[in-house]
Amino acid sequence: MVFNPFRRHDHDIPGVVVPLSSAPAHSPTRPTSEKEKKFDPDDNGDARSDRAPSEENGIATSLPDNAHLTLESLRSEVENDIAASGHDSAYDRKAKIINRAVQDIGMGRYQWQLFTLCGFGWLADNLWLQGVALTLTQLSMEFGVSESRVRFTTCALFLGLCLGASFWGIASDVIGRRPAFNLTLLITGVFGLAAGGGPNWIGVCALYACLGLGVGGNLPVDGALFLEFLPFASGNLLTMLSVWWPIGNLIASLLAWAFVPTYTCESGLPSCQKVADGVRCCRKEDNMGWRYLILTLGALTFVMFLCRFFLFHLYESPKYLLSRGRQADAVSAVHGIAYKNRKKTWITEDILNEIGGYPEEVEKQTLTFKEIVVRYLSKFSMQRIKPLFATKKLGITTVLLWFCWATIGMGYPLFNAFLPQYIKSAGGSTEQSTYIVYRNYAITSIVGVPGSILACFTVDIKYIGRKGTMIFSTMITGVLLFCFTATTDPNIQLLCSSLEAFFQNIMYGVLYAYTPEVFPAPNRGTGTGIASCLNRIAGLCAPLVAIYGGSSSPNAPIYASGALMLASFVAMCLLPIETRGKQTL
Repeated sequence: MVFNPFRRHDHDIPGVVVPLSSAPAHSPTRPTSEKEKKFDPDDNGDARSDRAPSEENGIATSLPDNAHLTLESLRSEVENDIAASGHDSAYDRKAKIINRAVQDIGMGRYQWQLFTLCGFGWLADNLWLQGVALTLTQLSMEFGVSESRVRFTTCALFLGLCLGASFWGIASDVIGRRPAFNLTLLITGVFGLAAGGGPNWIGVCALYACLGLGVGGNLPVDGALFLEFLPFASGNLLTMLSVWWPIGNLIASLLAWAFVPTYTCESGLPSCQKVADGVRCCRKEDNMGWRYLILTLGALTFVMFLCRFFLFHLYESPKYLLSRGRQADAVSAVHGIAYKNRKKTWITEDILNEIGGYPEEVEKQTLTFKEIVVRYLSKFSMQRIKPLFATKKLGITTVLLWFCWATIGMGYPLFNAFLPQYIKSAGGSTEQSTYIVYRNYAITSIVGVPGSILACFTVDIKYIGRKGTMIFSTMITGVLLFCFTATTDPNIQLLCSSLEAFFQNIMYGVLYAYTPEVFPAPNRGTGTGIASCLNRIAGLCAPLVAIYGGSSSPNAPIYASGALMLASFVAMCLLPIETRGKQTL
């Protein structure tokens, strides 16, 4: 069914509201094991509970199992959550009631559809990261740029990614989640299609930076949006979004294998060179493979935007609607989710007003643009950072995790962003053919996909858990990077790169799960936000290391990548907290 994206769907949904007295006091949760009952709740801020809290950043405040919700019990929950968050306004109180209502509706059809569409954003992020990497050799040939200098192309993309992540994080709070959700892929698709017709190397780099501005917003916007509609009891699905990451890599590599070897200049032929019978050039019309690849990726991204825009009705975030004073729309959005999931809900405007205050009685219902920006930036203030170092154990965990995100943020692109170049020179003095380069890259991507899926199971195995899986996969990743440089046999290097991709995807998948789980709830946004920021900044520096390090030795960037992975492995061994089997507070 095709929706009209310009028509309002958020009102006049009958039969979804039930009286508050008929609603259960809390959503069902699994029984607490005796071992978990003994878990120390005062253990340095990393406490866990098996009760579902009333909101994703709140404190679990459960009522007796057979009780029913009342205004008094809801007010008590809100008071406890307010005390933990540090923000107390009509907006904050009503936002926490909205969160509780979403929790009680539970997981359903709406969230599963949103999971797929948010997955498009994660897919697009790695699709373009790998897509740009797959064009470097061809750009070097067509535009006469050295293989070392052409790596600035990746630097341009990472610049766009960094700016996009910062801009869209704030923009989604100002213009709304729904426009940001759609615009990120639209911008990426448009500039991706334009990059396929880039007239020169500088122009291609500029267009890559522009599409990076769009695709860079996918992870922060899609992750935050999905979390706001996700019941806390299903919070692990946020981690499952990382499964889409290697799929983007796989699609880019298969398309590159199909296009580039077929439509390319002769291997080793520069932009123009004099020969006995005249001048031979790597002309645009002889080197269309990389352009076909980029045009296809751009078209694919645009199709993903169309699916988001026309095939799915995204209800605007109730939190955003509350912040703009649109209380009726916020309640109607929750009703719409309940209707889509074929569930009932107890939330009404009267309940919001009773607990959060009536519009005519409270001084202010909306947040100004300045307040929105201040709230976003406050995640990085010393007042929000200081609690991450409240105890020795939590402080060590915070420092080690940020260190891991920074080292992996640089180590990952040092190898993966330039892997086609490494494969091309794998034979030592004899360069590999274009077909072999892209075939081997595709094989590496295929082998890497099951890694993320396997990680979803190993993280819950007794005696292994998050830490064990993360430590083992990171260690193997680092060792395989050094093994890649120990031989010039293309087949052995293919084996090393394939296994490296497999264990690397395990590492990334678990790291995405472990990081938000280990930080205490009131400061979780700060801890994960700084980790992501360090990851992007380190990634921006990676091409510079590859350019200037690679000039002294072709394998120097790979050595650096392996060393960074092993440094991260050591840091993971020192992490003092395991989160397996325990929900975050």
